Amino acid sequence: MTGVEFPLSGSTLVTGPSNVGKTRTTAAALDAWLDREGTEGVVVLDFAPELERDGTVLGGRLDRFVTLPEAVWVGRIDASAPRAESETADGAVALARENARRAERQMATLPANPRAVFVNDATIPFQHEAAAVDRLIDYCDVADVAVLNAFDSDELGVDDPVSRAERDALDRLRRFADRTVDLS
Repeated sequence: MTGVEFPLSGSTLVTGPSNVGKTRTTAAALDAWLDREGTEGVVVLDFAPELERDGTVLGGRLDRFVTLPEAVWVGRIDASAPRAESETADGAVALARENARRAERQMATLPANPRAVFVNDATIPFQHEAAAVDRLIDYCDVADVAVLNAFDSDELGVDDPVSRAERDALDRLRRFADRTVDLS
């Protein structure tokens, strides 16, 4: 995989700051699952924004690192990076609210009874209301395997409403996960 290997059973949360390989690690896990188990019941939720800042791409979709077969159910949103794209706390909250709205619409269409769920940038939809992450957790809990990744760093803020909600969502994901792989 990407130097980080973990069993493809139960739930795994991959965390770390920007550009440490969270998406690449999740894509490698997805690729390993597809090689071993095939596409039946595979769900991919890709909430990652793609934003270039100072010549570096922040975020990025799983399909940059793995080819997603047509038989895989893929849910994507056109996400913003609230703290990176807004100059004010109110602007960041508005972008986070819009991400939440888009994700809620996408999650309303999830297939029942997934075997494997892979989530890229799992906290993006919950930077407005962290408690909503429980719906994602309940969905992932049904699957044989769930691999989620999430930003974990103070580099984009700490005390603003978006950062507080994201930290709360991340804490909830940590409590759910059987294992956490920290790429810091």
